[in-house]
Amino acid sequence: MRSITLMAAATLASAPAGPAAFAEVASGQDDDTSWQKLTSFRVSPDAPHQNDVIRILIHCPTQANHAVVGSTAFPIKGSWRMFREVGVGLGGLGFGKRGVVISRFAPPGEHEVRMKCVQVRADMLTGLRTVKVLSRSAVSLVVRPLRVGQFF
Repeated sequence: MRSITLMAAATLASAPAGPAAFAEVASGQDDDTSWQKLTSFRVSPDAPHQNDVIRILIHCPTQANHAVVGSTAFPIKGSWRMFREVGVGLGGLGFGKRGVVISRFAPPGEHEVRMKCVQVRADMLTGLRTVKVLSRSAVSLVVRPLRVGQFF
């Protein structure tokens, strides 16, 4: 609550004086939409163990309707592919979240988690799909070895 008050005070200090400007700042409506074009994502926790579940929080530009997250830390048992991609659906403002399991078969150490924000369009008549990559981002992830004590 305090951060909202400090942010409003800082906004009031930078806004022009007058009742119309005060009403605009107080209602929280401004014309700054630059945050809608930003690409960011967060992987939590930063250093999971093997066989843990991580949470991926995503923000893509508002034109994107889907995000693809991939890493070598997400392999599936029995699969020969080391790099696995996971799809994340996005809401109207470009936010999405997904839980992903770090496999116990993932090698311990540092892995890179890559994200692509894409705009997918499908033609209903021909059934063809067009995928346009709007932005990319990457974050490092450290996978720690499996310990039996983490379950007790």
